[in-house]
Amino acid sequence: MEPGTRAGAKLAGMAAAALGGVVAYDLTQKKHAILRNFPVIGHFRYWVETVGPELRQYIVTSNDEERPFSRDQRRWVYASAKGENNYFGFGTDNDVERVVGYPIIKHRTFTGPGATTAPHGGEGMPLPSAKVLGGPRGRRHAFRPASVVNISGMSFGALSAPAITALNAGAAIADCLQNTGEGSIAPAHRQGGDLVFQIGTAYFGCRDEQGRFDLGRLVDLVQSAPVRAIEIKLSQGAKPGLGGMLPAAKVDRTIAGIRGIPEGVDCASPSRHTAFDDVDSMLDFVETVADATGLPVGIKSAVGNMTFWDELVERMEPRQRGVDFVNVDGGEGGTGAAPMIFADSVAYPFRIAFTEVYKRFAEAGLTDDLTFIGAGKLGLTENALVAFALGADMVNVGREAMLSIGCIQAQKCHTDHCPVGVATQNPRYTRGLDPTLKKERLANYVLSLRRDLLKVSEAVGVVHPGLMNADDIDILDGQRSAESLRELYGYEPGWGELGQGLQDELLDVMASLGEGQHDDEDGKR
Repeated sequence: MEPGTRAGAKLAGMAAAALGGVVAYDLTQKKHAILRNFPVIGHFRYWVETVGPELRQYIVTSNDEERPFSRDQRRWVYASAKGENNYFGFGTDNDVERVVGYPIIKHRTFTGPGATTAPHGGEGMPLPSAKVLGGPRGRRHAFRPASVVNISGMSFGALSAPAITALNAGAAIADCLQNTGEGSIAPAHRQGGDLVFQIGTAYFGCRDEQGRFDLGRLVDLVQSAPVRAIEIKLSQGAKPGLGGMLPAAKVDRTIAGIRGIPEGVDCASPSRHTAFDDVDSMLDFVETVADATGLPVGIKSAVGNMTFWDELVERMEPRQRGVDFVNVDGGEGGTGAAPMIFADSVAYPFRIAFTEVYKRFAEAGLTDDLTFIGAGKLGLTENALVAFALGADMVNVGREAMLSIGCIQAQKCHTDHCPVGVATQNPRYTRGLDPTLKKERLANYVLSLRRDLLKVSEAVGVVHPGLMNADDIDILDGQRSAESLRELYGYEPGWGELGQGLQDELLDVMASLGEGQHDDEDGKR
């Protein structure tokens, strides 16, 4: 063999060995699901991501153009989840000069009525709900949620076991709640995090052999797990009036057993409940469930025809029966699978949906009697602050939580081919998601969002986002005009605000948390 040939062969061998080493490392490391599932070629994603800002100056899209979550929004979630620097340099690149509907938060020059906590909220200070969930109706197991940011309903089945495990274990670290979604409680939900059990139209986990609601099975199930509240799902923002759909490819033996359905067959939940058929019977159902379990019971719904809400308020005015919370799901919310027309055009987006519901309770003087929860891209700080200013007490995060544990917005949730193992049951992909690492990222994201909510609240001059009101945020019409949330959505004075008693109680809660934090810091010194 010629010397040149031998040298070439040697280089080729070294290259092959190096490539083999990269493959072996990628397959065994657990930090990056994309590399674990796609060794070698997965590195190109990170390279493109690195040089992306330079390339995008000339081609493709801007940092704030992609949907449903822009590059900037995803970058903030990723950096927050990884505990990296999530600040941005060189000023905003949002098109504030021309965008209609852009929120502007109005800071106060001086302290204002609050802002008594440590600088930046001590970075990790707890941020509990302003209201006791189930307190006004005297539920036996009423409680004050420890976090205003909680995890939306995403079922085991739609999401993989490693993903649910990471979310639940991360929820335990962040001391927030995880909603089970309508797919019942799986072993992955039992990793230390507290749960909100969702009752869907198919009654998974609490149904008899004919698929009908079974109260006894519900009581047994919630007593077997750390369930803190029960949510009755009437509809979902991304597919209201349609019911759920779990493709056959995702219905494996485990899911079939947990739900009580055939394996390998499309699982379509009905669009309507059978345990009740109007507002009156729904409230009877709520009281029956609450009495049997002792837990707070509420509803989750997208918003369309307002007749339901008018009647609900009317039935609750005597204060004899009522829901403990209302979770308003915006039409821009996410889903694993839905017809495009439903995802795009059925149900109001969050801001209109929430204000239409809230105003009806406000007119009846009932807003202090229940907890208001919002969902629909509210895992972004500015959107969450708008929700709080409009009267929300808590926000639920779904896709943002998925992003925090590795989702790359591939939008393949409905195919069972999620490349990072989040929204799939395929072992080819789920092996790439390591819950022991991803749980920390979920917790970091929740803590970062709460920290930023507290930072902005202090800039406005209050100690908690629940004390912001509809005059604290303006909505821009480009550079032509600005209108407060109160003016834009027709809120009367006092709407969107807590009653004085709740305000005083919340100030005491935040003051005690601040004192405890200072004591911890003194102890560390």
